[in-house]
This record gives sequence, structure tokens and C-alpha cells, in this order.
Amino acid sequence: QVQLVESGGGLVQAGASLRLSCAAPGRTFSSYAMGWFRQAPGKEREFVAAIRWSGDVTTYADSAKGRFTISRDNAKNTAYLQMNSLKPEDTAVYYCAAKDGYYYTGVRDPMRYDHWGQGTQVTVSS
Repeated sequence: QVQLVESGGGLVQAGASLRLSCAAPGRTFSSYAMGWFRQAPGKEREFVAAIRWSGDVTTYADSAKGRFTISRDNAKNTAYLQMNSLKPEDTAVYYCAAKDGYYYTGVRDPMRYDHWGQGTQVTVSS
């Protein structure tokens, strides 16, 4: 089991930026695809962004394109989600997830991920 620890959430005003981090302490996660998902109250968990194990391929939800950037540093066992121009509708609990194996398929589907963090709250006020 891979333990994932998110950090970086908080309360910000619309238009602000936040950077979320997802660390896998003591683990080498360079073989995992990493994804970010979010869940707002009363809504299903939705895909935000994903990145291939090598960092050279990324995928974004339409709501994240142009505002969010996913990245990773395999030497630090950490993935990131840089969020700019935040909107109130971005308010949610954000989760990172790791997908076993080198195949970069099904990255938008939360059911395809094997390990999850505990989540970090992001609240954007208007």
C-alpha cells in the first residue's frame, strides 16, 4: 500500500492561486501515474488532472485547462497541482491518487487508481 499525503489546501479569494502537493514518504513512486480529483459537497468525485510516470504526458479536465498545471518530481516522490485564477466553483476536497503500472490509460476514471490520499480542502470565496 502506498501512503499519499496531500498538503497545500486552504481558504483563498477568487482569482488567487494555490499549489497542492502530494507526497509518498519512503516510497519510490516513479512507476505510478498520478492523478488529482476533487469532490464538492453533494457531488461525485471528479477528475481534475493526471500525469504519466515520466512526467512527459499530462491530461486535464476541461474545467482545469489553462488554469491548473500538474507536475511531478520523482526524485522527491512528490506530485503537484498548481491552481491559478481560482473560482468559487473550484471549492472542493482535493485528492491525489496513484495508479499502478506504466500504462497511461483510464486516467480520468477514479476506479482505475490504486492508492488515495486523505484529501485537502480548498475553499474559494467570491
